[in-house]
Amino acid sequence: MGSINAGGPAERDAAAFIAWLDTQRQVDRAKKVGTQGYCMGGPLVVKTAAAVSSRVGAGASFHGGGLVTNNPDSPHLLAPKITGRMYFGIAANDDMQQPDAKAKLREAFDAAKVPAAIEVYSTAQHGWCVSDMPEQPNGQSIYSKADTERAWGKLLALYKTALA
Repeated sequence: MGSINAGGPAERDAAAFIAWLDTQRQVDRAKKVGTQGYCMGGPLVVKTAAAVSSRVGAGASFHGGGLVTNNPDSPHLLAPKITGRMYFGIAANDDMQQPDAKAKLREAFDAAKVPAAIEVYSTAQHGWCVSDMPEQPNGQSIYSKADTERAWGKLLALYKTALA
């Protein structure tokens, strides 16, 4: 997989897509847009919010992978370029695999003075929002209706507040 660093293909695509949306008569360009991502879509949310900060009023990542890395192009390092509100819903098993990620996200967004809510869903596994996610090898369902409804509520509240 190629790098998705600042100014890369993901950012160019995000800028082009939002520019295209802005040509649609149904779009109120006086209002901000929101973006959300699941799994690897999480870093794309951060990259979109940084690349098109003048238009992105809110971004949300659910069970996002690769939000914090040791690489110089780690998505969390883009926090200073973001002006919208952010929400990060972290799966319990993702938190166990990378327990320092939430603190690094918090530090980056606090230092940038970007409003960001960061929560660990203590009963949710990576992929919990995907209703047709295959079961784990032990037969346990990954999809969690209760956690998905909680996440959906957080997303709607974020959009209502940040995109009004």
